[in-house]
Amino acid sequence: MQLISQTAREANPGPAHTPIHRFDSPQRLTDATLFTQGQPWDLFRQLRERAPVSWHEEDYGGGLVGPGFWALTRYAEVMQVNADHQRFSSQAGGILMVTPKAELGHPLLTRASLDAMINLDAPAHLELRREHMPYFTPAYLNKLKVKVAEEITRLLDGLDGGAEIDLVETFSSRLPLFTLCEILGVPESDRARFLDWMHYLERAQDLALRQRAGGVTPTVELMHFIQDFNTNVEEMFAYGQRMLKMRRDDPQDDLMTAIARAKLDGDLLSDEYLDGSWLLIVFAGNDTTRNTLSGAMKLLTEFPDQKARLLAQPDLMGNAANEFIRMVSPVMYMRRTALADAEVGGQTIAAGEKVVMWYGAANRDPAVFADPDALQVDRANADKHIAFGFGPHVCIGKRVAQIQLEEAYRQILARYPKAEWTGDIEIAPNNFVHAISRLGVRLT
Repeated sequence: MQLISQTAREANPGPAHTPIHRFDSPQRLTDATLFTQGQPWDLFRQLRERAPVSWHEEDYGGGLVGPGFWALTRYAEVMQVNADHQRFSSQAGGILMVTPKAELGHPLLTRASLDAMINLDAPAHLELRREHMPYFTPAYLNKLKVKVAEEITRLLDGLDGGAEIDLVETFSSRLPLFTLCEILGVPESDRARFLDWMHYLERAQDLALRQRAGGVTPTVELMHFIQDFNTNVEEMFAYGQRMLKMRRDDPQDDLMTAIARAKLDGDLLSDEYLDGSWLLIVFAGNDTTRNTLSGAMKLLTEFPDQKARLLAQPDLMGNAANEFIRMVSPVMYMRRTALADAEVGGQTIAAGEKVVMWYGAANRDPAVFADPDALQVDRANADKHIAFGFGPHVCIGKRVAQIQLEEAYRQILARYPKAEWTGDIEIAPNNFVHAISRLGVRLT
């Protein structure tokens, strides 16, 4: 089987068919700095209303451009493309908007971002997915839930109830790391390294694009950052290769062994696919849960009446977790490439063209979610959100994320009912994940 990065292809510049909707805005969905203020909800609303399937020029600034893409912002069209894996491929060009030619800060990241299960179509995608499933069954997750609850208690015990804290540093980044490492089987002595790796991974795309576009002033500080970035990326992949190969020789009852001993077409995964699998599990297993944990605190502060509902009715927490995920939508988009001409929302999309499904926009579609910009912890259809995707590529770890979110806020609200966001927030320049890198919280 050929590597995806060897077969990835891109559409020709410009749409083959005239767009039926026209929408002009000075804001560009390709501009990662736009997302440092949060997701552009007003822009998404305008797109849903006026151009739900719209063509966007792929302009990253500084002369760096791509072939362009179709942006989907309504729930119905996002669901249609997600479900239609026959005509819309992950493997033909990967799941990132950016062309594979625009390296993600380091050649290893570029290649590994393509050579992973999330970028495979059937049957290879299903073959690898089956290898992961024993670590996401109800029986396994019930045992994991006990460990997660204990870790949440331990983390909260370490907080000063009278202090202002950075929730990301002290809690949101640490809980998903613990959970991921438990599933993978990472030794406790190695776990702190994952925090550094995540810090650099979130900044990879923005740094690479700005470098290529000539938008980065070569300061001493930046040179140190780039050196640290490269060192951390290389360490992350070297660690993954070493540990996965150890599991081939000495299998354990953990997900790392399942990845190491997985086969495609009867053969063990090549080094390239091991790198891809490692990057996927490290990034996906940490990032989405971390950002939803932080985003939920911000939401509860912005909607104090809903926080009061949860305090009065803790049994709503399971439903509230889905509502938090809908509102935050931590993975903001996924891309597919059309394998054949198709009609989506009345628009003809040509074979070879990129289609970008904006999950955050779809999760606030008023045609599905009444009063979509308001947090409603008892929302009847909160579980209809598509923050984890839909169809054959739905996130395999979605229940793990829900378990952490439910138990975390069950304990946080019980222990710190007056906890609130201070207004201090920092969001990394990233248009793929809503990357909250700092969130000030006052616990009492």
